[in-house]
Amino acid sequence: MQRIDRDYIIRSKKTLYIEKSTYPEVLTNETKTSLVDNSGNEIGTKGDMYHKLILDRILQEGCFDESPRPKYEDGSPAYTLSCNHGMATYDLSKGESPLTTLRPIATKSSIGEILWIYQDASNDLEVLKDKYGVTWWDEWDIGNRTIGSVYGETVRRRDLMRNLLEGLKNNPDGRRHIISLWQVDDFKEKHALKPCAFQTIWNIRHGRDGMDYLDMMLVQRSSDFATAGCINQVQYITLMMMVARHLHIEPGKFTWVYDNIQIYDRHINQAVQMLNREPINCNPRIVLNPDIDDFYDFTVNDVSIEGYPRKLIKEKNPQLKFPLGI
Repeated sequence: MQRIDRDYIIRSKKTLYIEKSTYPEVLTNETKTSLVDNSGNEIGTKGDMYHKLILDRILQEGCFDESPRPKYEDGSPAYTLSCNHGMATYDLSKGESPLTTLRPIATKSSIGEILWIYQDASNDLEVLKDKYGVTWWDEWDIGNRTIGSVYGETVRRRDLMRNLLEGLKNNPDGRRHIISLWQVDDFKEKHALKPCAFQTIWNIRHGRDGMDYLDMMLVQRSSDFATAGCINQVQYITLMMMVARHLHIEPGKFTWVYDNIQIYDRHINQAVQMLNREPINCNPRIVLNPDIDDFYDFTVNDVSIEGYPRKLIKEKNPQLKFPLGI
């Protein structure tokens, strides 16, 4: 198996132009479950595989938007290069993970964010800062230290999380276990960013091995992939694991479906760097505190990542900076 260089050169209908650059062809095994090197040896995590495949697809097939809403801190338009429609699937019962080793991924703050939305059912930025140390949502403050009638506020108004837990417990074979944060009536009120990861669909599967598994699908309308694609998947897998623990069953398959996936124009060089990086062989896994079995009792300190060599990743594939489009 011979690896070749992939060229890309991007032009838009307007004046935006990206210089030609190269990176190695992305090689996978026959089952498309992992990356391989030139000798056919499996390398990296399943998250590394999806990371490279998606970045490669965006660079080879992506189109620039013409009138972007977001702007960078300096006021310049934040153009994105994007593709439509795709998915990634991980079987947690087989140890598959979305964590990438192409750059270090911080998880603790992101877990706090998901608890803020679904456990606290809050839109209060002070709660997010004081309880979890997260301040990146401050950019979307509507003026009263909240993000308005979206995300956790939607969960609170409709008691979405408690209804889900009760529904899965009382009707495990039901096919209507859905949380939707896309509530048009709420958008009529003052609000900040509309939900990106907006819908989860939950099913209990009676496995042929005699075990019951919780499977979940996350539907995301838009993904700023280089910045948060891996983090979003880790967040919702953790949420899925907490719900499975609450139900006393095993976490099963997690599927991430995205509608539009993009990288910002100021992230393209970083994407090429990641495509040129070699992944690190490891078996990362999310681990919950075994003493907690109630969803509402979990804290960020009850979640840990094992088998993820952050120090080695920082040395071999150091962190990259991604300017934020607001």
